[in-house]
Amino acid sequence: MVADYYTASAEFYEMVAARHVLTSAGPLRTALAGVDPAHGPVVEIGAGTGRITEVIAAALPHSPILAAEPSTPMRAMLTSRVVGKEDLRRRVTISAEPAQHLRLPDSVGAVVVFGVLGHLTQDERIALWRKLGEHVPPGAPIVVELMGTGTAKAIPPFRMLRERIGEQTYEWWTQAEPVEGDLLRWETTWKVLRDGEVVRSTRDTYMWENLSVARLAEEAGMDGRLVGDPGLPGAPEIGVLTVRGA
Repeated sequence: MVADYYTASAEFYEMVAARHVLTSAGPLRTALAGVDPAHGPVVEIGAGTGRITEVIAAALPHSPILAAEPSTPMRAMLTSRVVGKEDLRRRVTISAEPAQHLRLPDSVGAVVVFGVLGHLTQDERIALWRKLGEHVPPGAPIVVELMGTGTAKAIPPFRMLRERIGEQTYEWWTQAEPVEGDLLRWETTWKVLRDGEVVRSTRDTYMWENLSVARLAEEAGMDGRLVGDPGLPGAPEIGVLTVRGA
């Protein structure tokens, strides 16, 4: 059974995704520059609601995209985004398979793995690198997003987001504490307020392994480089792994 980390907070996710894409789109476009559509589709592992899918599609207007998202409510929003735009509808194929079981085309032009790797065990990541190495040509980018906390250390509660919708205000609070080694336990809380009073809230916890691009490159046996630095705790850190030539 593959865990679904997003069902509890799926109704709020678009607020996070809208902010996320502002910090991630630039580094992602840089990482995808020069991708050859002839090598095959772009594979997006953990497509969420499709905000990053749109960035990929705009950056590579001639590439088909395989967008994989195992969470049912997230995938529903992804499908809604894709079906509502003719270009996406023509080029994006949606898969429900998680990273651990994703079936890949024979040849892949690039891979985008955002918001996923820290959820996987080292054995699952190594299996993923092995699989990608069989389908991704040398030099093609595997773009990875990490949590960007530097070291696995406690992060006190802080408000990541505050949005007004209609007569209600939505707040997203998060905090983290080390468990063992590089493993962090993150706790997130969504609060819905009206007239200053909390009318409902949702709390969720999940484990995330604090990884660096250098560590991923070492365990994958690939070259790695950083293309995006985080601006605040929990903001994305983006790097590129590439398969070495024979």
